[in-house]
Parts: sequence; C-alpha cells; structure tokens
Amino acid sequence: MNIDNRIRNLAAAAGLALAAAGSAHAAGCLKGAVVGGVAGHYAGHHAVAGAVGGCIVGHHIAKAHAEERAAQHDAARSQKPTT
Repeated sequence: MNIDNRIRNLAAAAGLALAAAGSAHAAGCLKGAVVGGVAGHYAGHHAVAGAVGGCIVGHHIAKAHAEERAAQHDAARSQKPTT
C-alpha cells in the first residue's frame, strides 16, 4: 500500500467517525481519531481501526471531563451564600 492510499484511508476513517458521531456529540472524537489512526498505522497498518477506536475513547474522555466540570461548577455554585 503506498502513502497516498494510507492518507486516503486515514482521512476516510476520520470523516466516517465524525459523521457517525454527529456534530453535536463530536467532542473529543476528532482528536482521538487522529491519535488512534496514527497509532494504529504504526502498530501494524490498522489506521482505520485505530481511528474508530480513538474516536470512541476520545469521546468517552471528553464526556467524563465535561461531567467533572459540571459537578465542580455545581459544587461551587451551591457553596456561594445567598443574600
């Protein structure tokens, strides 16, 4: 497989991952897809599988961070005295 096909496969995987995740729920998916695609490529030419897995993991981590930020915001809000 030449370099042009590898780049096309990686770009297609990233595009499919974004399309599957939807624009409203794509937080972390693109970064995870890029990192997973590169890691998959170097781990035995599995860039597409790496990109899909990276998208899933990236979205999960972004969701966990968002929930943590929301909990911290709620805790700080509940500690403020009301007048």
